[in-house]
Amino acid sequence: MLHLGAFMRPTTIHTGAWRYPGALPDANFNFPALVRFARKLEAGKFDAFFMADHLAVLNMPVEALRRSHTVTSFDPLTLLPALATATSRLGLIATASTTFEPPYLIARRFASLDHISGGRAGWNLVTTSNPDAALNFGMTEHMDHAARYRRAREFVDVVTGLWDSWADDAFSRDAASGLFFDPARLHVLDHKGEHFSVRGPLNIARPVQGWPVIVQAGSSEDGKQIAAETAEVVFGAQSRLDDGQRFYADVKGRMEKLGRDPSHLKILPAAFVVVGDSADEAAEKRARLDSLVYYESGIAALSIALGHDASGFDPDGPLPETPESNASKSGRERVLDMARRENLSVRQLAQRLGGYAGLAMVGTPKTIADTMEEWLATEASDGFNVMFSHLPGGLDDFVDKVVPELQRRGIFRREYAGPTLRDNLGLPRPRNRFFPEASR
Repeated sequence: MLHLGAFMRPTTIHTGAWRYPGALPDANFNFPALVRFARKLEAGKFDAFFMADHLAVLNMPVEALRRSHTVTSFDPLTLLPALATATSRLGLIATASTTFEPPYLIARRFASLDHISGGRAGWNLVTTSNPDAALNFGMTEHMDHAARYRRAREFVDVVTGLWDSWADDAFSRDAASGLFFDPARLHVLDHKGEHFSVRGPLNIARPVQGWPVIVQAGSSEDGKQIAAETAEVVFGAQSRLDDGQRFYADVKGRMEKLGRDPSHLKILPAAFVVVGDSADEAAEKRARLDSLVYYESGIAALSIALGHDASGFDPDGPLPETPESNASKSGRERVLDMARRENLSVRQLAQRLGGYAGLAMVGTPKTIADTMEEWLATEASDGFNVMFSHLPGGLDDFVDKVVPELQRRGIFRREYAGPTLRDNLGLPRPRNRFFPEASR
């Protein structure tokens, strides 16, 4: 069965989306609108609302920033608990950085979200590729790529160890005897490693799901390895079927070598979706969206992807050679591959990046469902992390028109499997490493 996440920042990714006719320009800070979006996703039986995050504003020139609708947004772990109270089955996945935040606080916040939501939390583990974020956390330069991933691997061990601080049966809450919990069912982590010293235990009961679902999005070698070792959902960025198949086989093959069951990881590549009642109508919508992207926004997006200032490049010439940087390696490779494969000028590449440059499904409900079914059937993905063209219209079009077509084909649920995100993703509840005999 297909799994669907909704990529929300907390709104949409396309630079021109906030200007599209009928869109809500203030949606990032319009809480009633965000509640409406979450409820619509739940009505469409989506697995999860996924909130991306960024830890810096000044990451591109002001000429580009002034045109960006995602320049500011709610903190994910403030917004998602509020959305939890407005929904009952929709998963809630928040991004949190392993580079700039301490593991104890991350463990505590996600355990809280899992309890508040009744077991619907997910943690999107990121190492944060944006060097400008470092300047907001007392660092003069960004930690290098390999070091970020070494730190992230230890970070996961600490967080999951803290989530296992309490046995599932630790809290007796026996009013007659006056015993609230059994100290023998409490484990002190006492972690001392290369990057962290954390005593523990966590001051929150074990999460409803055992652990919130662990999500990862990197596609570099380091990213694929940490995904194979720790992740339960991967948000991929493969834009072609054959690339998706290679990535799928690579990561799941690494899992098998590590002794992990490949079915315990769901790979969901990002898919930008534009729905029309005809192919021509969908193409016209995409063209209109792309026409709303300014060059300065696109060239700023290109600079971020390359890790180098692209503002001095000849707009009508080919993309010049650029050395590797400390930014996202997989993101840079995707841009270079696209420029070579499609012979794009710098202007064309910037226009594409200013809108959306990855996998796009632009068509009718039938053709979009055809593409999704092909990726699922050929082991290129387990579903998709859907990016809507604009809000609320693009979300409504997908839920009202594409979801029924997927359901008619029998490849997408009509009802949720259960109350937790793990239930709906088909993922097992992890056993407590310190109290395995008491794990539910």
